[in-house]
Amino acid sequence: MLSLQQIRVLLAIREHGSLTRAAEALHYGVPTVAHHLDALEAHLGLRVVERRRAGTVLTPLGVEYAEEVERAVVHLDRAERMVADRRESGVSILRVGTFASVGSRLLPAAIARMQQRHSVRVEAVEAEPTEVVRMLRSGEVHAGLIYDFSDEPAFISPDLRLEPLLSEPYRVMVGRSSPWAEHAVLDFAELAQVPWVCSRSNDEAPDRVLRRTCRAVGHEVRELMRTDDLYMIHGLVAEGLGLALATAAAVDADFDVALRPAVQDLGERRVSFVTRSEHPPAATAWLGAELKRVAARREHPAGRTA
Repeated sequence: MLSLQQIRVLLAIREHGSLTRAAEALHYGVPTVAHHLDALEAHLGLRVVERRRAGTVLTPLGVEYAEEVERAVVHLDRAERMVADRRESGVSILRVGTFASVGSRLLPAAIARMQQRHSVRVEAVEAEPTEVVRMLRSGEVHAGLIYDFSDEPAFISPDLRLEPLLSEPYRVMVGRSSPWAEHAVLDFAELAQVPWVCSRSNDEAPDRVLRRTCRAVGHEVRELMRTDDLYMIHGLVAEGLGLALATAAAVDADFDVALRPAVQDLGERRVSFVTRSEHPPAATAWLGAELKRVAARREHPAGRTA
């Protein structure tokens, strides 16, 4: 009966040119290699190797046979790696919640790097951080990319594990044609009558930063619109209808907007990779490690002095 070991022996002999070296490569004894070779030739009813003084080579028919069966071995090896990979990862599809701006810059590169090593497929679900955390807790996603206000973190909880990736200072997004673009630095004390584009949820970091800063200078936030659509935010600001809080990574160059710092300390947006604390699939650790590498390169690109 034909066996995979017999085929591997034949391929090893073809590659190494002797039974001894084939045995070493396969971690077999020479008698074991000879046994599998004899069994293969008995099964086929012909000689597939020739033993010469300089070594062992395949016969012409043995060469053709080896080329054909090698394709099957490649497919079998790939299938075995896939099964082992998915068994170790805990999932065959890793669902990841992510937000639009930095998520679109970090996640694709991390997925590409991970899939060079593992066969786990990654599906991205776009949502704001509070929704990502809700989906993580309900089991709808296995992990997430979220952002938070570094001075007042909202997602610190025993059931969550957060791995910080990078931080960026908050700035005020203004339309380039608006009068506010003429200011090198903005003072929130002068912005009491200015409308703001806010998040749909009051719990999102930009809204918390905005409320805290406005109240610190003695007024409440005037809302123009609530939306989490990044393109809509850019469009409203570009038309001069209002202002928004953002970071450099969130700015889309297709829109006529600019960022301005403020006299007040607006703090930083911290981007983190989040998983459940208990029993996350192993694949989340693989993706988290790749995200850290991608984020590190983004913060410290080659050739730039830190």
